[in-house]
Amino acid sequence: MAAMADINRRQIGEGLAALATTLAASAATPVAAQAPAPPEPAHDMHGMPAHWMGKEEIAFLIYPGFTALDMIGPHYMLTMLMGAKVHIVAESRQPVASDTGLIFIPSATFADCPADLDILCIPGGTTGTLRAIRSEATLAFVKDRGTRAKRVTSVCTGSLVLAAAGLLQGYKATSHWVTRPMLAKFGAIPTDARIVRDRNRITGAGVTAGLDFGLALVADLRDRPYAEAVQLLAEYAPEPPFDAGTPEKSPASKALLDTMFASFVSEAERTVLAALARN
Repeated sequence: MAAMADINRRQIGEGLAALATTLAASAATPVAAQAPAPPEPAHDMHGMPAHWMGKEEIAFLIYPGFTALDMIGPHYMLTMLMGAKVHIVAESRQPVASDTGLIFIPSATFADCPADLDILCIPGGTTGTLRAIRSEATLAFVKDRGTRAKRVTSVCTGSLVLAAAGLLQGYKATSHWVTRPMLAKFGAIPTDARIVRDRNRITGAGVTAGLDFGLALVADLRDRPYAEAVQLLAEYAPEPPFDAGTPEKSPASKALLDTMFASFVSEAERTVLAALARN
């Protein structure tokens, strides 16, 4: 079964490269100038640009009560980077339950996660995220790897973890809209955008923004044709049934959620400020 999984993964990568090669060629050549060409052998890799094969070390932190889609969205995109190694990191190798009860098996612990990462990504959550911030071991791991990683990133309220570790002071950043304003209390510069880049800090807004965030990183690390091939493979062309995905578009829902999350926001502020004081 393991061998079959490896073969399938290789075939996906080869197919992705072939698709991206086709997209790159069509983008570079005017339609009128294109001439019929003999069919290429399946999974022909000869036309693949050298920079499409990398060797990135990427780590996603998971912890009890994290929001699964915060991690799964960018994880899907980044595992499509040929040559990259993606680690799912937790304090131990024991199964970790998300906030909705999905179970994840870590592939690395804080101790054996590579010391020098190309990408460190922190997903968010609610009370589980606050518990992670209160964990000295978790915060020490984030601070240690984050001070050396080439890209320090988060999705949703994962930016609160970065803030608690002292990694967002003086940086523009975003978070879920519920918690975005409080970033200013922790030395960050709250920015209302789906993806916010400031030097090597890249933060995504709430939950589904992780898909866009991950795809943008694929383009950074490879190029646009490669990223477009990943997007097509995922058939990522969202058409939500309602136009209510931002506070501005759904003020009645925002008022309800503001009330529901008021106590969480207060607790989150206290938790992050306490963590910063410990630093």
